[in-house]
Amino acid sequence: MKWLSKEQVIKIHSMLINQTGGIDGIKDEGLLESALNAPFQTFDGEYIYKTIKAKAAKLGYFLIKNHPFIDGNKRIGILVMMTFLEINGIEIDCTDEELIILGLGLADGSINDMELLNWIISHS
Repeated sequence: MKWLSKEQVIKIHSMLINQTGGIDGIKDEGLLESALNAPFQTFDGEYIYKTIKAKAAKLGYFLIKNHPFIDGNKRIGILVMMTFLEINGIEIDCTDEELIILGLGLADGSINDMELLNWIISHS
């Protein structure tokens, strides 16, 4: 399994902000680290989130909910989730509109982490 480092996510965020607008920068580095580490938590030597899809859902969810960047948290959450899936050989068949709805729904609480996982499963 491949994953993105904190440095890679910060670089992707800067590129995203440069392309789509907003304010670049980290609001809370601890919240960023928490979001990036949450999908890879273990208990008694076993991953809590066993599948790549489950890890991707947690990654997207926590990047959006933790709000670690000054701006662009929904965009980076969705982009990092999709990138993580792609580098691990999972393609998602969806529209840009669906991704926007996901990001907004996660941010406002109308979509939870399990619904996000079910969406990933149904679109892969």
